[in-house]
Amino acid sequence: MKNILSVTALSLVLGLSSAAFAQGFQGPAEMGGFQGPGLSNSTVAEALKLGDDTAVVLEGKIEKSLGKEKYVFSDNTGSVTVEIDNEDWRGQKVTPNDTVVIQGEIDKDLFKTEIDVDVITLKK
Repeated sequence: MKNILSVTALSLVLGLSSAAFAQGFQGPAEMGGFQGPGLSNSTVAEALKLGDDTAVVLEGKIEKSLGKEKYVFSDNTGSVTVEIDNEDWRGQKVTPNDTVVIQGEIDKDLFKTEIDVDVITLKK
């Protein structure tokens, strides 16, 4: 009896998954999304005045590593500590001479303001 139930359940699962494959998988690239303007670039000085969890886009340079996925980011208005997770580099190699665009959120607490970076793009 257990074998019959197991075979029936397996057949059902395989049948449903086959129907899904027959329709074609639509992963993130095929699903589409908004195509239009997004956030405009801010400066470091402007970003430091924004509230916690505010989305920002900044263009500038990463001056140095502070260790533990933290870096000093600067533009012509100032500098701020940014946190860039290792996987967010996506294989890009960036030097202090390179200009990058970072997208992320303000992470503000009582004593400091940082930016938690979601995407970093090397500007060409």
